[in-house]
Amino acid sequence: MEKLLAMKKLQPRWYERFPRGVPVGIFGMTMAVALLSVFAIERAEDQRQTAQIAQTAQAVASGLERRSNTNTAYLRSSAALFATQQIVEAPLFRTFIRQLHLEGRFVGSDGIGWSLKIDRSDIPIVERIMRAGNKPGFAVRPVPDSGTTSVVPVMFLEPDSDRNRRAIGFDMYSEATRRTAMKLAERSGQPTASGRVVLAQEARPSAPAGFLVYMPVYALQPKGGRYPLKGFVYSPFDAQTFLEASVDTARIDGAGVRFYDVTPAGLSLMASIAPMEKSGQTVRRPVDIAGHRFMVEVEAPDSPIFSTMSGMTLLFGLLVATLLLVLARLLTQQAAEDRIALAWFEQQSSIRNSLTRELNHRVKNTLANVLSIISLTRRRATTLPEFADSLEGRIRALSATHDLLTQSDWGTTPIALVIRAELAPYALDVQRHLTMDGPDVELAPNDALSLGLAIHELATNAAKYGALSVEDGRVSIHWEIAGENLARIEWAESGGPEIDAQQKRKRGFGTELIEKIVAHELRNPVDLRFDPEGVRCTLLIPVRRRDGFTMRQGRT
Repeated sequence: MEKLLAMKKLQPRWYERFPRGVPVGIFGMTMAVALLSVFAIERAEDQRQTAQIAQTAQAVASGLERRSNTNTAYLRSSAALFATQQIVEAPLFRTFIRQLHLEGRFVGSDGIGWSLKIDRSDIPIVERIMRAGNKPGFAVRPVPDSGTTSVVPVMFLEPDSDRNRRAIGFDMYSEATRRTAMKLAERSGQPTASGRVVLAQEARPSAPAGFLVYMPVYALQPKGGRYPLKGFVYSPFDAQTFLEASVDTARIDGAGVRFYDVTPAGLSLMASIAPMEKSGQTVRRPVDIAGHRFMVEVEAPDSPIFSTMSGMTLLFGLLVATLLLVLARLLTQQAAEDRIALAWFEQQSSIRNSLTRELNHRVKNTLANVLSIISLTRRRATTLPEFADSLEGRIRALSATHDLLTQSDWGTTPIALVIRAELAPYALDVQRHLTMDGPDVELAPNDALSLGLAIHELATNAAKYGALSVEDGRVSIHWEIAGENLARIEWAESGGPEIDAQQKRKRGFGTELIEKIVAHELRNPVDLRFDPEGVRCTLLIPVRRRDGFTMRQGRT
């Protein structure tokens, strides 16, 4: 159960398992909220702009109708004058128009004119009368063909200008669009607008489009049960001038306006006011001018991709998302570092526990060796000083090897260092007394301690009785790899005092220590011989892998 809890505790949390994904996810969600807010703002802005452009279109349509209604009122009053007069002459017509005070209030129209309906046979008489007056060049045009029974030429058009004089004498019936409008006005008795035409005042056929509004004038005396038609009071309109006069450009905020004539074939453009920038977003509204249907189209000016509010929202969202990204990254990084630190502390705790167990094991082994040394020394010593000296030397041998092991952090220790450490007190003249050679072989800590004790005993014996006790004595130490996971160490003395039979039979503490304690620790027999030419000893020492002794988990 404790293991499961420990494993669960060590399992990384979701924000630790995705240290980069979590900050990016938070950044993405924040930006998504910001983009949704921008979308909502832009949608509301589009709806507002649509409502505004629809309102503008309605205002433009109302302005056009209002302007045309004002003109219709003037035409009605003019029709009343012509209906009461048997003959309308130029001075009377001019005086009447001036009395209306149209200057400045009739912008968009070329004025008010009078077209008299006459039979084709009466054309010469009318032309002579008009020429006799103040129209010397008056002539009905175009000349009517033989199938025409009536003509409606323009008799007067005020104000009297060079442009308006070009329309005098033009037969309204000669053109189909005008003729259709006049017939509708005659039947209804109401002001009627024509469709798209080129005004007779224009000097060229490709001139801008216009339209006319006709008001029929009837005689006051009926004839055959009907009031005969005398002619038409009319107003010609230049479409572009009419549109510009009817639209307050300061109130449409840069929007574009297009004025169309509605025909059976579709929409025919008559005039337009270009927008500041084209957007393609348009709204149409119908316009009724004197019974004729027109269409006005308003195009909203091009707006920036993002409104100011959207830009501020997007910028704020980006800043917040970046801040959250940085904070999330710092938090996840800190969590990862904390987990690494926690894992390191747990590892150190595990190592500490293992080292404690290892130290306990090695201290027990060392104490056991010390107890064995004390026991054997006590049995072999005859005096207290001898006991103290022997015990001190062997303890120092253990200490020297311990120093080597401490320097290597209780790791592997080379054979050469162990031998040199134990022979250091006797190596006053290394070239003369000692010869050491062998490959680089490293030993485990316990094996190094056992080898140190063995070398110490051999060196002590050699110093007292053997090769190191005389000037010509020599000690040769040679080691080699003797097989799989084994090293062979050979100690050979020469040039020392001869060993007699009595010395061979006498077995001291050093002999027992090497043959019992060291052999037991090394788990291999020791070959110790007292030859006449000197002591020879062969040790077999295990060469173990490092992971076989570094940590003794669970051992006491």
